Amino acid sequence: MTGIPGLAGTEHIGFTVPDLEEATRFFVDVIGCELVYSLGPFRDDGDWMQEHLNVHPRAVMKELRFFRCKHGPNFEVFSYTSPDQATVQPRNSDVGGHHLAFYVDDLDAAAEYLRSRGVRVLGEPTASSGPSAGQRWLYFLSPWGMQFELVSFPGGKKYEATSEVLLWDPRGTA
Repeated sequence: MTGIPGLAGTEHIGFTVPDLEEATRFFVDVIGCELVYSLGPFRDDGDWMQEHLNVHPRAVMKELRFFRCKHGPNFEVFSYTSPDQATVQPRNSDVGGHHLAFYVDDLDAAAEYLRSRGVRVLGEPTASSGPSAGQRWLYFLSPWGMQFELVSFPGGKKYEATSEVLLWDPRGTA
């Protein structure tokens, strides 16, 4: 056996935003997630924050909110203040760069919906090649500049025909 004993999958993805109210409106009103609950604030006068969360010891986690977004991991969205807080959103090419991808059944309809809601959509849909052939994708940005992606592969991806292991698939076929 290799890996973490008892590993069942990804339960949540956590990230910090500059404005929790703006993020909540975006995730609920635009993306279609559900706000489930919130916690906070959390602070400590000792080293607990640094020891347990790897943040500045005087960092304050003002509030966190948990969101459910259809099928897949939950989102744990934080609002922090910290004496050493960086406020520049990393790009994919930066160390620590990241994006969240949402599967949609109809990429063109989803892209048009985002545009109609004033969301900045980057370019036009791109068709993947190689093992990902059959997939189309498109990036978009949240109001605070976080990178997101729409992906769609209703007929599957090319690699699936010969691979012994399939990637998790939100369509429920893998």
